[in-house]
Formats: sequence, C-alpha cells, structure tokens
Amino acid sequence: MEGDGHRQGPQTGLLRSWAIQRRVIHALVMREVITRFGRHNIGFLWLFVEPMIFTIGVTLIWSALRAVHGSSLSIAAFALTGYSSVLVWRNMPSRVIDSIEPNLSLMYHRNVRIFDIFVSRLLLEGLSVATSFFILTIIFAAIGWLSLPEDPFKVVVGWLMLAWWGCAIGMFVGALSHRSELIDKFWAPLQYLMFPLSGSAFLVDALPPDFAHWVLYLPMVHGVECVRDGFFGSQFNAHYDLGYMATINLIFTLFGLVEIRRASQNLVPA
Repeated sequence: MEGDGHRQGPQTGLLRSWAIQRRVIHALVMREVITRFGRHNIGFLWLFVEPMIFTIGVTLIWSALRAVHGSSLSIAAFALTGYSSVLVWRNMPSRVIDSIEPNLSLMYHRNVRIFDIFVSRLLLEGLSVATSFFILTIIFAAIGWLSLPEDPFKVVVGWLMLAWWGCAIGMFVGALSHRSELIDKFWAPLQYLMFPLSGSAFLVDALPPDFAHWVLYLPMVHGVECVRDGFFGSQFNAHYDLGYMATINLIFTLFGLVEIRRASQNLVPA
C-alpha cells in the first residue's frame, strides 16, 4: 500500500498544481473583465460587442467602396474572415505589453506569476474575438450576406493557428516590454505596417507570383488563407503551409517563454 501511494504521489501533485493553476487564471480573467468593463451597462458583454462593432464597420465600409480583393467572393465573407483574423494577432500582444508593472502587487501571492497574467489576458482576448467571429458568421449567414463554411474544420484549425501566433508574439513582446519601454513604441506602428501584408485584404492567388512568394514568409497569411479555404475554398486557390506556420509559432513561443523567465528572475513584487 505504501508503495502504491508513493507511485501516485507525483500524479496527485501534478493534478493539485493544475487545479491551483486553473483557479489562479480564472480569478485573473474575472479581475480583468471587471477592470476593463466594470459592472454597469452591459458589462462583460462589451468583451464580444467591441470586436463585433469593428468587424461590422469594416464590412460595411468595404461593401460601400466595393473593395477589390481579386475575386468575385462576397465582400461580407471576405471582410469577416480578413478583419476578424487581424483582431486575433493584433489585439493579443496589445493586451500584454506593459502589463507586468500594473500587476506587480499580485506577484506578492506566490501562486501568481507573469505567465499567469499573460495567459489570462491572452485567453480573454482570444475568446472575445472568437465569439465575435462565430456570432457574426451566424448573423451574416442568416441575413444572406454569406454562406456557412464549406469546411468548418479548416476554419477552426486556421483560427487556432492564428490564435497560437497571437499568443506566441504576445508573450514575446509582452515580456520584452518589461525590459524596455521602446517595445510599446515600436509595436504600435509595426502592427499597422503588418496589417496590409497580413492577408486580410487580399488573396495570395491574386498577387503577382514574386510578391506572393515574399508575403508567404509572414505566418499570419497562412492562417488567414486556411480560414478562407474553410469558408469558400471551392471558389479560389488557397496558398498556405500550416507546417511552416507551426514552426514559426513554436519558435516565437520558445522565445516568449525564455523572455518571461528572464523577466521573472528580475522581478521585484510591489
């Protein structure tokens, strides 16, 4: 009996640590929701309404201007898949940059770490954009602006890859921002420069071959193409390599974890 208990010890300890980790992240998520949206008006519903307003606005503008995207695809479907994808990798890093200093008091609790702060914010932002994307897909399909995805599995896979990219780059630049205030200054203009190259406003197949070759070095382009392949893949030729995107995501994830560890070692809780 004693031997069995000894063998079960590590597993029990791991489950206990996982339970503590879940409670910590859940508490941080709830704290972030209340801090950002308060308890008045529609409260936490702004978590989903805010990205929906941005996406609807872009869809209406593109439709009014009859934006050219290199195909006869529905403008609503094109804008929804494009701009919603941008919100994933753009909003996630923005929520964790300079998030360590304001939360130093929380580091007094031994179970709260920088990683927990980052995960709670990234999780909250990812869920908000994903929920907005799902709701708008249903609404736009119901009013006839677009058709439901041809291959929902590809949509989910592409979306998860984009979310992974957002988490990876978010952890990296978020931890770097603790080292230098210049990260925030550089990230703001960089994300706007990356927007027109992210694949949100064009199809890779519609680009000149030489330009398409260089654009495909950007990992988010592969995610957007995969999402659109799942939505209306029979109407265009998608160009993406999820293996390449996974490799880049993994590299930046490792960079992010290394920077988080370095920041944790130099951290002085308030």
